[in-house]
Amino acid sequence: MADDRLMRIHSDEFRAMSQRVLRATELTSRLNVLPFEDEAGKAGLFEQILGRPLPARTTIYPPFYTDHGLHLELAERVFINQNCTFLDYAGIRLGERVMVGPKATFITLGHPVDPGERREWLSGGPIDVAENVWIGAGATILPGVSIGRDAVVAAGAVVAEDVPAATLVTGPKATVNRQW
Repeated sequence: MADDRLMRIHSDEFRAMSQRVLRATELTSRLNVLPFEDEAGKAGLFEQILGRPLPARTTIYPPFYTDHGLHLELAERVFINQNCTFLDYAGIRLGERVMVGPKATFITLGHPVDPGERREWLSGGPIDVAENVWIGAGATILPGVSIGRDAVVAAGAVVAEDVPAATLVTGPKATVNRQW
């Protein structure tokens, strides 16, 4: 899926994505019940989930959730705390030394706002997180967002717009934009 592109639900692309979602769900469910000390088992499952081994000194604490996995690009020295969710079909990139707090959520797909289109299409955009960013606990990063180097996203923040480098963002963004 290209930036901000629509995907028709029930298309061949959607069916292929749905198959991968089932496989990724199976793999993450197996990962999330392994004993914490089973490093070899976790490494093997992460390789299947991501389609490649974890980069050097990258740490992910289960439980871990992804709907696709193959479009999650992790650099070296990334730290992901437990109970995080990555809906990565449109692509998520985490740069070197990114730290992600527990229960953070990254979402690259959504539905159009128009009620007539909502059940017919998926919309989305990639998420790009630059180097040395800290994502606080329970933060939500929405489709198409870029977060600049050294930025901090506070716990519980909802990020719906790009975050400049070396910036702290806080709080929810739910405001009335339009009505129908």
